[in-house]
Amino acid sequence: MASIRILEVVDRAGFDRIPPCADPGFDHRSCDYWEDEVRGSKAARLSWLQAAPAPEPPPARPSNPFAPTDTTPKFNPFDPRAAGGRGKGFDPFADDDDAEADGAATSADSAPENPFLPRREQRPAVGWDAPRKLQLLGRGLGIFGSYAKVLELDDEPAVYCQFGPLSAYPRAQRVRDLYPKLPSAPLPAVITCIASTAAARRLGLARQLVMAVIDDLTGRGFSAVEAYPEPGVRLDATSAANPAFWLTCGFTVAVDDDQFPVVRREL
Repeated sequence: MASIRILEVVDRAGFDRIPPCADPGFDHRSCDYWEDEVRGSKAARLSWLQAAPAPEPPPARPSNPFAPTDTTPKFNPFDPRAAGGRGKGFDPFADDDDAEADGAATSADSAPENPFLPRREQRPAVGWDAPRKLQLLGRGLGIFGSYAKVLELDDEPAVYCQFGPLSAYPRAQRVRDLYPKLPSAPLPAVITCIASTAAARRLGLARQLVMAVIDDLTGRGFSAVEAYPEPGVRLDATSAANPAFWLTCGFTVAVDDDQFPVVRREL
């Protein structure tokens, strides 16, 4: 029996499992067609698969000829370190009781923890040196979660799906702008890409991955999801499928247009 596994694309390991496009002229790993409504491209760009170069350090600030030459730190009576690392610095507004209480402390670290002080939690994110596409997929990790999934068949990547909030894909918003009658509150999630390798077609795997994404989006609180198929386009040249495919996934045709149709499913 075939083994099927669905994994999230949230790091370099998941990114490296994205399957190749059936047409080698396209590449999911360097596609920003949906993220850039003006200059976006589906083309294969090998340079995008490399780690991003290290950011250049900021230019050195020019010297100030009017600055004092003596840069020795001046004594600050309000700095706790002024007391040689023991206790707090001089506070002219403190009363004697405060002074006695401060004297009982042996270091600034002995102060009790403030339970009302908000803590900044570390949010998941991809590194600055990640490939450009992985950075795009990782934009919402700390708030939304993953933007892509891969289905593997017998440990081989077979199907890729890209999705997320409408705000992550300006080209999807541009399509919706054509049709003011589309529901605008609450805004839907969108599935922008669903693509199988040539060897994995006609096995029902793409539909299986779409249903997994729908379950995921339902759990994240969305009440609807939309997709924007490309009718009449060569199968290997689209990752948005055709309207007939989406109907098998429980979608209905929200906008019946020969060029820019919209399919929608209530969750």
